[in-house]
Parts: sequence; structure tokens; C-alpha cells
Amino acid sequence: MHKPSFAFACATMLCLAGCAAQMPKAPPSAAAPASASTAPAPDDSLYATLWQQGALEHDLVYAEIYRDARGELLRALRDPHWDALPKGERAAVRHGSLRGLKPAIVLDIDETVLDNSPYQARQIRDGATGYSDAAFDAWMREADARPLPGALEFTRYAAAHGVRVIFISNRSHDSTDATIRNLKRDGFPVAGDDAVLNLGAPTPGCEAQGSDKGCRRQLVAHRYRVLMLFGDNLGDFLDIADARTPAQRQQLIEPYRGWIGERWFVLPNPVYGSWLKALDGGAKTPADRRAAEHAALRTQ
Repeated sequence: MHKPSFAFACATMLCLAGCAAQMPKAPPSAAAPASASTAPAPDDSLYATLWQQGALEHDLVYAEIYRDARGELLRALRDPHWDALPKGERAAVRHGSLRGLKPAIVLDIDETVLDNSPYQARQIRDGATGYSDAAFDAWMREADARPLPGALEFTRYAAAHGVRVIFISNRSHDSTDATIRNLKRDGFPVAGDDAVLNLGAPTPGCEAQGSDKGCRRQLVAHRYRVLMLFGDNLGDFLDIADARTPAQRQQLIEPYRGWIGERWFVLPNPVYGSWLKALDGGAKTPADRRAAEHAALRTQ
């Protein structure tokens, strides 16, 4: 049999290569890589919780705020017109005069005087995807949260100067006994029936919207001249149920900016709060919340 020449073989190979190049390519596989996932990470607050528990800077910020508050407390005691209530709340109190009222300070509890980061750490360790009422209730019943830096010393200082110390918290009403037990165990000055006002505390003549604290602050204002407010959330100072966006929150605080560090003392909380709900626009699902929070990031 006659064998093909070398030139013919080369021409055949070139022809086949050209045909292959002109053939349509197979469509890429529609399957996504196994590592791709849109689900929120269960330990989304890992770094924030580590900062709460392990950063010296966290402790220094708290100690600085409570130390500076001592000087302002003495100023407030010398000024008979000093009042830290939002203007509308004082006006809503019957006989709104400050004359004859005993001095008091009002403090939030969680992440203001008590450290709940162990609860958050447990959620991360257990792979939980978010806040759990049942898990937090169990944590509160332990009554073992520790004081945050400076809080115990400041509240004792205030009590020693004749100032009533009152805690207004959005903890559940059922947790009040455990909360009082925790505060007393840590050595906080807790005295009287009005020392701890959790959600559900009776506020005659005032109907609260959601978890707003205005009615409870007004309840305190009937008996006391409120010298200072302490908290880690805007709602510890103002009613914010209708402030659902960052712009609305800015508008609410504007008339009171001069009170920050003087009558109102704001503690840092990078883990949770109304600030986060304002950013995610009320999204219901974890995926939608994550998308809204990513959209809120500023790159410039």
C-alpha cells in the first residue's frame, strides 16, 4: 500500500486543528463552586465580641467615660436647674418644676453596667445564627454578668453623694428578680422598688411604644431630678420607635449634641442595637439583612 507523504500528513493535521478551533465550545457548567455560599456566617459578631472581651482599649473607654462623669455629677448637684431628661418628657410630667425633687441618675444595664459578652461568646461557640430569647433568658437567670469597667465605682460614688441610682432596662419583666440579684451580687447600689425598671413596669398615664423608655423615664421624673443618663443605645436617651433610618436618628440627636459627655454618656456596643436595625432597613431574613448591611458600607 502506498504510504501518505510527510507533507500530506502535515496538511491533514493543520486542517483538523482549524476545524477544531471553529467548532462551538461546550457551555460552561451551571454548578456553582462548592465553597460559594450566601448564608451569613454564624459567628458574624466574632471580632466585635473579641474586642469587648480582649481589647484593653474597650476597658479604657469605659473607665474614661465613668471617670469623666464624676466631675459632671458634682457640677449637676450644684446647679438646681440641671436636668438630663429630654425636654418633651420633662414637660409631660405633672408639676414639671424641679423644685424639691431629689437627684437621681438613670442607667441602662446591658453593655452599660453589666457585661453580657459571655452570652454572645456562647452563641458564637455553639454556631447560633443570631440572638435567641431562650438563650439570653438562661444567661440572665445565672445572674453572673460582671460589672463593666468604671460602672460600679461610679454608681457607688453617686450614691455616696446622695444621688439615687436607677436602672431602666429592656430586659423582660420576668427577669427583674434575677437582674436585681446580679446587680446586688456585683455590689451595685440597688435600693427601693423603683431601682430597676424593666419592660412591663407599670407607668400610669403613659403608654409606651414598643420598647421605648420614655414612659419609665417620666415615671422617675415624678419623684427625681434626673442629672444624667447612661446607655449604649440611642433609645436609652430618647424615644426612637419612629426613627427607622440613620438620617432620622441624626435628626433626633441634633438638639442634644451639647449634652453628650455632660448629661448624657454613651457607651460603645459594636455587637447589637438600634443602629444596626436602622442600617438594614428592617430586613426580615438573614440574607436580606446581610445584603443591606453590605450596601451600607462606605468605601470612600
